[in-house]
Amino acid sequence: MPQRNIQQQELVQQQVQRLSQQQLLQVRLVEMPLPEFEEKVSTELAENPALDPMTQEEEWEGKNDDSIDENTTFEEREELQEREDALESALAGIGRDDEMPPTFGGMGDNNNAEYEERVYGNVVSFYELLHEQMGEMDLTPQQQTIMEYLIGSLDSDGLLRKDLDIIGDELAVHYYIDVSRAEIEQVLHLLQTFDPPGIGAQSLKECLLLQVDRLIQHRKENTLRDDSLSTLHSLRKILAHHYEAFTRRHWDKIQTAMHLSDAELEQIRKNIHKLNPKPGASLGEAEARSLQQITPDFIVETADDGQVTCMLARGQVPELKVSSSFLDMVDTYKTNRQNMSRQDKEALLYVKEKVDRARGFIEAVKQRRRTLLSTMQAIVDWQLKFFQEGDESDLRPMILKDIATKTGLDISTVSRVSNHKYAQTRWGIFPLKFFFTESLTTENGEELSTRKVKLALAELVEKEDKHHPLSDDSLSASLKRHGYPVARRTVAKYREQLGIPVARLRKE
Repeated sequence: MPQRNIQQQELVQQQVQRLSQQQLLQVRLVEMPLPEFEEKVSTELAENPALDPMTQEEEWEGKNDDSIDENTTFEEREELQEREDALESALAGIGRDDEMPPTFGGMGDNNNAEYEERVYGNVVSFYELLHEQMGEMDLTPQQQTIMEYLIGSLDSDGLLRKDLDIIGDELAVHYYIDVSRAEIEQVLHLLQTFDPPGIGAQSLKECLLLQVDRLIQHRKENTLRDDSLSTLHSLRKILAHHYEAFTRRHWDKIQTAMHLSDAELEQIRKNIHKLNPKPGASLGEAEARSLQQITPDFIVETADDGQVTCMLARGQVPELKVSSSFLDMVDTYKTNRQNMSRQDKEALLYVKEKVDRARGFIEAVKQRRRTLLSTMQAIVDWQLKFFQEGDESDLRPMILKDIATKTGLDISTVSRVSNHKYAQTRWGIFPLKFFFTESLTTENGEELSTRKVKLALAELVEKEDKHHPLSDDSLSASLKRHGYPVARRTVAKYREQLGIPVARLRKE
């Protein structure tokens, strides 16, 4: 019996999460640190004539009636007149130019705090250098968004440890773009061509290979085909095919497997010292040099009686209101709706759009304030003893989920609040991430902060015999005797995070 092609239609019901423009705006404002938020508010005031800053009198009296009384200063009247003139000019051109200014949000907006770690002062941060290099590339708007997100996802050492599938999901949820893993990989390969070499690698092995490949390419481009090129090729082969032996420093096994002479092996080992396992380390140096130039987002005050209060740093951000002239214009058009001409209707649409945009921005600013304050208050409540005493060992185990549960916010929202923001306390200025610490469980079932373990580790190293420094195994055994059950590999991890070199490099 002959087969037939049959077309069938099926009705499938799906739930798809879509963020509105207002929600996108709120997300972006929440993740902005104070200086970037100041810049955003200033830009919005300049672009939207329906948005006005409150006067000091209005802020003190807590009113927002948009009226200008007889006590208005000459400068305020001049500013009001300028805004009214700008409004009339914009309305007059509506019939000739139908293209409205862009609304807030969208993929092309680069003012995203998750993408850029700012270090204020004369020091150019690591992330700023990457953004400068990105500006020199010919990227599509979607590629630019992906690139910025990848840069913002880099760890402080310059490596990308977040899975690309997770990055794709986050881009879909938060920025409303649907990209495949292959598209993200394509942009990641472009990022890996940036300076310093090794940036954007997804593992230490890939980081080192990228640097060796860059050295080989450089020598080929400069037609330097000498013994050093052969050495680099041998080093690449070691990293690619004998990486485990390389990490364990089994040079004898490598030498035998690759049939290397002692001189060749020595040259290879010299080249290894030229590689940088942490190409993003310059960021930490910039942060350390510029610590006093960071603008705090929160002010946490500790009274002598131990009472702790927190507030949001305001900076140069004024209280906002909807322009009275625009509100009057809307009321005038509404009362004369029946007698409106086509141009009047177009003017009404323009005015209404600006007023709605101003109201939406004001609400997003208020939502940012509520979200940031509730998150910081939850952190203060959780780490109260630290804020009272200033002792780092008093920090309790705390993860994003703990604060999300306490505030009722989503974990991703708490993450955005804690990224790239700082709190000024009685004990100094700290990034919010400083207060988050994981935990480990002792044999007695007691939960300990990993911060305590790191402090104990640092103290052991500080007191060790510098002529016979402790190995990671010895440090692990010593920590266990002090009540910290930490394995050797965990000790090595914490030691690297603290910037403590291996035992042979600590020997004097």
